[in-house]
Amino acid sequence: MSAIVSREFRLASRPVGEPGPENFALVTTRVPEPEEGQILVRNTWMSVDPYMRGRMNDAESYMPPFEVGRVLEGSAVGEAVASRSADVPVGATVSHFAGWREYALLNAADAAVVDVSAARPQDHLSALGPTGLTAYLAVTEIAPVREGDVVFVSGAGGAVGSVAGQLARLFGASRVIGSAGGPAKGRILTEEFGFDAAVDHRAGPIAAQLAQAAPDGIDVYVDNVGGEHLEAAIGALKVHGRAALVGMISQYNATGPVPGPGNLYDIVTRRLTLRGVLVTDHLDRFPGYVSRAAGWLADGRLRTKETVVEGFEHAPEAFLGVLRGANTGKMLVSLDGIGPR
Repeated sequence: MSAIVSREFRLASRPVGEPGPENFALVTTRVPEPEEGQILVRNTWMSVDPYMRGRMNDAESYMPPFEVGRVLEGSAVGEAVASRSADVPVGATVSHFAGWREYALLNAADAAVVDVSAARPQDHLSALGPTGLTAYLAVTEIAPVREGDVVFVSGAGGAVGSVAGQLARLFGASRVIGSAGGPAKGRILTEEFGFDAAVDHRAGPIAAQLAQAAPDGIDVYVDNVGGEHLEAAIGALKVHGRAALVGMISQYNATGPVPGPGNLYDIVTRRLTLRGVLVTDHLDRFPGYVSRAAGWLADGRLRTKETVVEGFEHAPEAFLGVLRGANTGKMLVSLDGIGPR
């Protein structure tokens, strides 16, 4: 097998504020044959996620920053087209973390064979992937939903939020409220994902809308946005309320310090629990979660929606779209049938 010609995206420069196409470089390279214990994967789907914005900065975080001039990375699913590992046969569908390239040369230990008989390959990047597990952890362990709870989810039209709201209902919530941008996304929350009410962050102050949707307050908050949403949720949480802090996309492009909520003392007086969640702390939970969630997908208790960008060369556009809220559900890039082979 001769070396494969493949395209990959590298970080061309670090953005200041909102990133743009100039921060990405599309490069053609050659991928060598796998050595013993390695596999060669033709990526068919790749994920673009808000957390990647933080990795574009030269700053310490829970994941190392991307390096200027080096290929980016992220979750992807593909087909093993060559293998020198008994654990991954040629033709197997695998998930891995070497996205942002058409072909990935991997140690077999860094890939997981996924079952595509009951779920689509791309589901392993959304409801059955890291975003789905994040949502599950948020409503079962970090801010556990109890029977009869009122739950508020910000960024509810996105990959984590849409799953978190549905799982909250599955685990006994009496009322689920989600925030989204615009009436069209709000209708999707209520008509397709089963939320009871939608808050439109473009229509006015969040606190006032949340008070109308939950006049007696909320028990659980799943935060994907931060900023005004977090302040409104703190103000609405009941005594002993719980919040899972997943992300704060409202401040990812900030160029200076971001003010915190002005009502932090409510955390003290109401004895609230606010706890961050990183899926990387819980990767051992994947097998058990996937076995449960695949059943929910199959019987319709869990629904997914995707925004798909066709063509590997458009991956930066897809990523920038996520940061601007252009997606409903999971933002995915489809590589299948696109580009050099």
